[in-house]
Amino acid sequence: MPANAELATLGGGCFWCLEPLFAALRGVSKVESGYSGGKVKNPAYREVCAGTTGHAEVVHITFDPGVISYQELLEIFFSIHDPTTLNRQGNDAGTQYRSVVFYHNSAQKETAGRVIKEVNASGDWPASVVTEVTPFNAFYRAEDYHQDYYARNGNQPYCQLIITPKVKKFRERYSAKLKS
Repeated sequence: MPANAELATLGGGCFWCLEPLFAALRGVSKVESGYSGGKVKNPAYREVCAGTTGHAEVVHITFDPGVISYQELLEIFFSIHDPTTLNRQGNDAGTQYRSVVFYHNSAQKETAGRVIKEVNASGDWPASVVTEVTPFNAFYRAEDYHQDYYARNGNQPYCQLIITPKVKKFRERYSAKLKS
């Protein structure tokens, strides 16, 4: 990890949907899909999907805070998934799809609390944010076939129906923050 880099670990439903968005941002050097927040070490995708491990699907983001701040990452995070639905994103339901911020230090915890207050006050969502804010403990990298899933499988029906519209909307909204 570069000397000036920081980590952000965020869960907002399916990691396939989050990874291509964060990977496109200037200042983000690495995005890995994986699992965090559960009680089982080195879980497999099948176990996480069964909802028995306590893990959430997450993206583990390495970023340069001199280019993009943690606050900016969170502001984007809260705009690209529905943080008001408990344990659900669209048709994906279960604790593995919960909205969660795993903070790596007290500054990240404070920033998450502040951004959630701002999101609630904005009126952008019809209900209050239910995003869990909890200390980071461990990250378990998902199986290789989950990494860069959208980039490698963009023509699959799930990608075309669910991810492509999100990517298009994201690129329009955040064009000034994207890598060239």
